[in-house]
Amino acid sequence: MVSRTVWTILKCVLALAAVASLIGNCVLIWLNTQHTPQCPAQQVNSSQTAVHNERSNVFADLSLEELLQVRDYMSKIQGLSFDPASPPSADYLYLIDLSLPKKQDVLHHLDANGPKPAREATVVVFYGSRNQIKEYVVGPLPNATYHRDVTTERYKRELPLTARPVYFGEHILIAKLLQDVLKPLSTLLNDSFGIDASGYPPFYDSMPRGVKSGDRQTWFSLCRNEEGFYIHPVGFEILIDHHSTNFLSWHVIKVLYNGQYFESPTELKQQYEAGTVSKVFYKPVQNYASLKPKQKPTGVGPQQFYVQGKRFSLKKNHIVYLDWSFAFGLSALRGMRVFDVRFRGERIIYELSIQEAMSVYGSATPNTMLTKFLDGSLGIGRFAYELVRGVDCPYSATFIDTFHFLDTGIPRQLRNSICIFEHDMGHPLRRHFSEDFYRSYGGLANSALVFRTITAIGNYDYMWDFIFYQSGSVEAKVHASGYIASSFTLSNSFPYGHQVAEKVTGNIHTHFLNFKVDLDVLGVRNVFQTKDMEFVNVSLPWMPERYAMIPKVVEKQLQTEQAALRHDTKTPRYLHIASPQKNRWGHQRSYRLQVFSFTGDHLPENQAEERAMSWARYKVAITKQKDLEQSCGSLYNQHDIWNPAVDFSKYIEDNESIVNEDLVAWVTTGFLHIPHSEDIPNTVTVGNGGGVLLRPHNYFDEDPSIHSADGVYFDPGTENSCDNNRMACLAQDPCSPVLEPFTYHGFDVSSQGSRRRRT
Repeated sequence: MVSRTVWTILKCVLALAAVASLIGNCVLIWLNTQHTPQCPAQQVNSSQTAVHNERSNVFADLSLEELLQVRDYMSKIQGLSFDPASPPSADYLYLIDLSLPKKQDVLHHLDANGPKPAREATVVVFYGSRNQIKEYVVGPLPNATYHRDVTTERYKRELPLTARPVYFGEHILIAKLLQDVLKPLSTLLNDSFGIDASGYPPFYDSMPRGVKSGDRQTWFSLCRNEEGFYIHPVGFEILIDHHSTNFLSWHVIKVLYNGQYFESPTELKQQYEAGTVSKVFYKPVQNYASLKPKQKPTGVGPQQFYVQGKRFSLKKNHIVYLDWSFAFGLSALRGMRVFDVRFRGERIIYELSIQEAMSVYGSATPNTMLTKFLDGSLGIGRFAYELVRGVDCPYSATFIDTFHFLDTGIPRQLRNSICIFEHDMGHPLRRHFSEDFYRSYGGLANSALVFRTITAIGNYDYMWDFIFYQSGSVEAKVHASGYIASSFTLSNSFPYGHQVAEKVTGNIHTHFLNFKVDLDVLGVRNVFQTKDMEFVNVSLPWMPERYAMIPKVVEKQLQTEQAALRHDTKTPRYLHIASPQKNRWGHQRSYRLQVFSFTGDHLPENQAEERAMSWARYKVAITKQKDLEQSCGSLYNQHDIWNPAVDFSKYIEDNESIVNEDLVAWVTTGFLHIPHSEDIPNTVTVGNGGGVLLRPHNYFDEDPSIHSADGVYFDPGTENSCDNNRMACLAQDPCSPVLEPFTYHGFDVSSQGSRRRRT
């Protein structure tokens, strides 16, 4: 009994000692945390050599105040409406965006202290009363005194009203018409698909809208009212003619039910009730499209923070990072872009910008069968919604708000729509370990600046990155995620995709993406060169009777614009924009275009729609810079795809010289997507993307990163020295990161305006 009592007392004492030890350790950890300094917000002893340039505001997007000033100026035009819910017969102000000044005027301002070019805006008006579209230039800002019609100057013709995108008011009227025509089919829709016809069932629509110029006929495919409705199609599609500006005359042309076509909803209802159609019977299914995790998230992945503070700085629309500096913007139409990109003070790139994202689909059903998306006609930048801290961008990234005026009536703020961060790319930029003759290690971590936005354009999310490396290279790349477009599975669906869910086919489609690269290599007098290899049979000098096949360099200089490099031909592996100036070793200083791409086949050129996407014929096309050749597409190409306002092939049709000229490279990348079961619930970014790397080639006399303050070097006996290895001292200067609280405003409709479908 005594021993049991002693044992009980001993256990209590041990338990109390364990608790005391735990509390003591927690206190010590807390005290140690309190003594750990916080990491600085900005690097104190900055090693950046670049400086901010106030003149960069020539590229700045229109501010909230400027957008309102232009709108108020345009209000002087009698009868002009700003209301997005305006009927098609109204004269509707659709778009206000920055009008870029002429390049020559900008360079004179930047490089020769010339006058600042007039700040102007482009304004797009849909004239329902005249059945035409007009583009105006309004200026000078901020106090506008003039506007001029530039429609024919830019497009060489007038623009018909049918070329306009489907705007918010038209979309509302279409939804109301669909509700009206579906009401008589309420029993069929409920019994077949579980759809409530009295509500507004989700749908997605085909583009282009018709089969010839002037058409405005759209197939609408109904979906179940579920998260990720894009992959919940049902076997019901309806073709509506909404060509007229009198919406009361809009009407149904065809109906598709379970692979069977009918002239009207009335005919379908009659045959359905008579039992003469092959019916679909509703079967509830679990929502396989939901992105809600299937188990409770419990972990947080590795995080990066700035031990010595951020090494980039942001001032208005200008960014400086180590040796780099550039101006930036986010066009509502084209998306992310940067200007006046300099490395060590020398301009490398005048403009690097997103231009277009195009997809061509195959299907057995009419909606997806006709689909050829040209996202630039919808507005790529307008869909740059708020980025999620810690997922879309690293938690410690810097975020920037943007504004646009596109089908909104008032300027719309897109909060945190751009992020900037320095990122360890996860592999060294360069390194070497040697144990032969001379033992040493030298290397450099691959830290780079990433400038990012993500555009959620209907079902697809595109992640766009411009990456600035310490080696003097710049990379433009894109990754795709989001939901695949799908169709209801029919007996003849599988030549056009794979089944990915119950009665759901993931449809084959291409992704072609275009970047504009206006390289200015040591000025605006450049040439386009290619380099490749070929094997030659050479006699060995020391054994003339013996031969060996060895590779040699093959160099060419292309002379005219029609030397554009097509996708369907063998492309030289090295493509260069070169300066007449030479480096220390006598070679022309140049920048190389290295394209990463896995594109599918381009639409055959004998197809009427091809001219609207003719830029996709080429992996790389080189043109002489012209201010009126601002983009490879236009706002109007999608909806008048058979008679496009901009046909890129005409840029090279005149076959101008590209020798010692100001050159622009139009780079097309992308990938072929044959959807598969792992695209459910949605597509991952891994392997789905493309891009172009702009890298110096004989531009410098040596790799400029050898001057980086991040370099690491040691040899035997100096492994722990901090002199050339800051990693050896990292543990001696710990700091705790300062984290911003997590916030998200993307669902705040009051501050961001109403949502738009891909229409």
